[in-house]
Amino acid sequence: MAVFHKVLQSIWSETPGGGCRNSLTALLSALSFPYGSAVRLRNRLYDTGLLPQHRLPCRVVSIGNVTVGGTGKTPFAVFLAGILKKNGFRPCVLSRGYGSAKTTPVGIVSDGERIGARYPEAGDEPLLIARSLSGIPVITGADRVRTGREALNRFGADVLVLDDAFQHRRLHRDADIVLVDAARPFGNGFLLPRGPLREPADALQRADMIVRIGPAGQGASTDLTAAFGNRPAEVFSGSREPKDLRCGDGSSVSLEWLREKNIAAFAGIARPDGFRGTLERLQARVTSFLAFPDHHPYRDGDIARIRKEAAEAGAEAIVTTEKDGVRLESFPGFLSELKQLRIGIAMSPSEGPFVEALLARLHREAHDRK
Repeated sequence: MAVFHKVLQSIWSETPGGGCRNSLTALLSALSFPYGSAVRLRNRLYDTGLLPQHRLPCRVVSIGNVTVGGTGKTPFAVFLAGILKKNGFRPCVLSRGYGSAKTTPVGIVSDGERIGARYPEAGDEPLLIARSLSGIPVITGADRVRTGREALNRFGADVLVLDDAFQHRRLHRDADIVLVDAARPFGNGFLLPRGPLREPADALQRADMIVRIGPAGQGASTDLTAAFGNRPAEVFSGSREPKDLRCGDGSSVSLEWLREKNIAAFAGIARPDGFRGTLERLQARVTSFLAFPDHHPYRDGDIARIRKEAAEAGAEAIVTTEKDGVRLESFPGFLSELKQLRIGIAMSPSEGPFVEALLARLHREAHDRK
């Protein structure tokens, strides 16, 4: 699986390949046609009202993207929920709970005060969101209408934050926020499985607000206006900013700790090379790096391999992402040896314009409901 994931990533990045790779590319291209037809048909059914949208008696904000992973939805959900709470709302985060072993329709990851689920039941992203937020409930479930009603009835939420829900059109939303990679917003331009696009680029016509995510100071290299059609969205810029390093005992150290250290790193996220690049920008010497598929469930063999490569590379420490740390709670001994890089969101040049635009939209939508 890891080998296939690596080959797929190279196809999506359009790196040259041999005959076997070319044959796989042709197969993936053929499979993209029925996938694209199904996506367009589904969107058409929602656009015409043949598939109904459900409204709940509260505000709803969706965070999503048009590509598979890697745009910072999880830290952005934490950032957005915090902004809403700071501005007097009672938010609740709803997540599908990808990778969760939970079989019940609604899972309470956190009631805002206490985390009541572990990784296998909650999934890695919802649990990471819950750990990062205080006083804000986090609920999982595939049916966002049902989990939304639970948030209203059980927690008195007045705004729902839908994590990774741009394609979940069954629940009406007051603000659709789409995150795109600043450098490659549409990947290689192909739909799944030939490329990372979950929908055609013109799906951005449904977006109300678009946030370009990239390294601080990085200029956008792709014009998005052609994808907007006649419904332009408000466009903002942001970046994923490293905050600190979480230690095995729950304490933290500053990013300066990484400077000039020989580091063995590993990650099971959508874009592991981005994590490596972040460590290198923080002036760590990455002597060993292992990439695993996104949401990879770690096993004994993986731990042994990571330790072995770290030792052979003469690493002074092993570093991973906070999201990977969630999936390693079944290995407390190994987890205690790690440093976990924590990531936040920073808006450029400041968060003020984004917050003002979001609040204006929510208040306008609330007025229109009356």
